[in-house]
Amino acid sequence: MRFARLIPFLLLCATLMPAHEKVALADGEALTFRVAWGIFTHAGEISVVAHSETDDHKPYLAVTTNTSTRGVLRDLFKFEAQSESIFDRDGRMTVYTEASAGGKKKTNISLEFNYKNSTAIFTDFLHTENSETIAFSATEPMDLITSLVQTRCWGLKPGDQRDIQVLFEKEIYLLTVHALGYETIETPLGTFKTLELEPRMEKTPAKGMFRKGSKVHVWIAQDDPRKLPVKFEVEFAFGAGVATLVNYQPPANVANTTAATSATKPKSE
Repeated sequence: MRFARLIPFLLLCATLMPAHEKVALADGEALTFRVAWGIFTHAGEISVVAHSETDDHKPYLAVTTNTSTRGVLRDLFKFEAQSESIFDRDGRMTVYTEASAGGKKKTNISLEFNYKNSTAIFTDFLHTENSETIAFSATEPMDLITSLVQTRCWGLKPGDQRDIQVLFEKEIYLLTVHALGYETIETPLGTFKTLELEPRMEKTPAKGMFRKGSKVHVWIAQDDPRKLPVKFEVEFAFGAGVATLVNYQPPANVANTTAATSATKPKSE
């Protein structure tokens, strides 16, 4: 039956909500977003891929995000960026790396967290004089993209809000995510009833992109058991980048379970 095929997706979100929250992505899961910017309908692409591995007999989840310009905009401004967030089995980010190149600007950094000492080693591989050990009080910081995806399993309703700690380079920002309301969103994957969420920096002095008036929104599908983040948007003073989900690959265990269910399904059903 169709509902039976959806059970693995329901179990996925159910297992992502223990007392110590796990990362809302699983091994083999991948999301691809097409980015529109002003008149450029295919200005760029963002891919988010999760895979699990074991290092020194300790399992971990790596979330890799690739961002790049596409089409005509790429001819005008070539930009490539890759970041990787490593999470331990408890869902805590242990290592974050980021490398990007756009025009004359390049970055290549890493952060390694030590939760026992509440410190992080920040390394700038291009400008070593900026490398330092910093103190932090955050318990579970995430990069921005992973933070937006994380909201898929929060179960928020319009009027609800929840705090999240987001990493920007070597700073950790406290954001409050507000659930604004429901909206129907059309995507290449179908039409979804979604919940619109807006992270705001309102409990601490505004910093970074938020100090400059930027806004972030994400739309989470509500009528789909996978709770897909089907669209997100970042507003700047000079325009907004809108990323729409155009391709989705389920987690490896869900894909295998679904395939097995389909293969053994009686023809009479």
